[in-house]
Amino acid sequence: MNGNLRHLRVFLAVAQLGSVTRAAEQCNISQPAVTQATSKLERLAGTALFRRSPQGVFATPAGAALAERIRRAFALLDPALAELSPRLPLTATAAQLQALIAMREAENFTLAARRLGLAQPTVHRAITQLEQEAARPLFERTSYGMVATRPAQALAQAARLAFAELAQAEADLAEAAGHEVGRIVVGAMPLSRSHVLPRAIAGFRQRRPTLPIRVHDGPYDDLLHGLRRGEIDFLIGALRDPAPIGDVAQEVLFHDSLALVCGHAHPLLAGDPVTLADLARFPWVVAAAGTPTRQHFDALFAPLGAPPLRIVESGSMMLMRELLRETDHLGCISRLQVAPEFGYGTLALLPFELPQSARPIGLTLRADWMPTRAQNDFLAALRALA
Repeated sequence: MNGNLRHLRVFLAVAQLGSVTRAAEQCNISQPAVTQATSKLERLAGTALFRRSPQGVFATPAGAALAERIRRAFALLDPALAELSPRLPLTATAAQLQALIAMREAENFTLAARRLGLAQPTVHRAITQLEQEAARPLFERTSYGMVATRPAQALAQAARLAFAELAQAEADLAEAAGHEVGRIVVGAMPLSRSHVLPRAIAGFRQRRPTLPIRVHDGPYDDLLHGLRRGEIDFLIGALRDPAPIGDVAQEVLFHDSLALVCGHAHPLLAGDPVTLADLARFPWVVAAAGTPTRQHFDALFAPLGAPPLRIVESGSMMLMRELLRETDHLGCISRLQVAPEFGYGTLALLPFELPQSARPIGLTLRADWMPTRAQNDFLAALRALA
């Protein structure tokens, strides 16, 4: 759907103005060219996008949905294009923007061309055309590679989000035609992978048995980066307080608390009351610095002046389980996440209360994100479980 940006602009003009004639005047092209552009989009969509009558041209429900997605895409893209040159909103092509994105990522023409499956001169030419229109360089040569200037970085980000919006448009059109296109991409933090996400996927599969689902795991910062770039639909896991940045929104689904755990043969299970000083004597497995779990862990030991020194930083439940079973390490982890281990008899709960360790678990989404119907179905499954 993002192959010809000019056709999309023409389509949007017709949808907004309700007239081929007025759209031709606004876009400065002939009426036959307008008709050709809209007809091509209808063929690609596989459905009628306009209802034509003597009173004018009116978007069908599918056409109206497409027009809204296109409007949102250009609302993201055009300010960044205009920042470089007033003419770029009219002259920039999808191929040029895809080359810019690839160069922004690879910082090398050969690697960018390989990523796009194109010849290196093709990518170089696309970047040169953008630079000529902008009358300024978009990349600076450094010892590390070709680094994008700040306006080029902003344009690459806007283009990524605009293309993601147009990909959503394809899913909307397929839905209207009774087909499924696209996929659900979830950024999952540790608790969600073992507690709520499997059940949500199972419930979603009953309604949509064929739509692909991709689950990304990794450090929170990496998942947030993918979310903001439009590569991940939403994150699920522990929420941050405050929200990490202004262009994302958070939604609480439920609350969880933390637990201190150990292996069944650990000396702290001997029966004597466990003190904070006792806990500080042992090595720990705990989440990385900056995570909500780690913040609670560090606050727990604040009365002693410093947290324990012997720490293994990891978000892996498997690593924690095996290390606690084989050694005298202790673990600090989500109570819901570790609950199955108690049932299996692999780990034990330390008799030590953690005051004020409740933390919100929920969704992190782009603030202006408009989900497709399939994405809304998946979110509904998550909310129902919560």
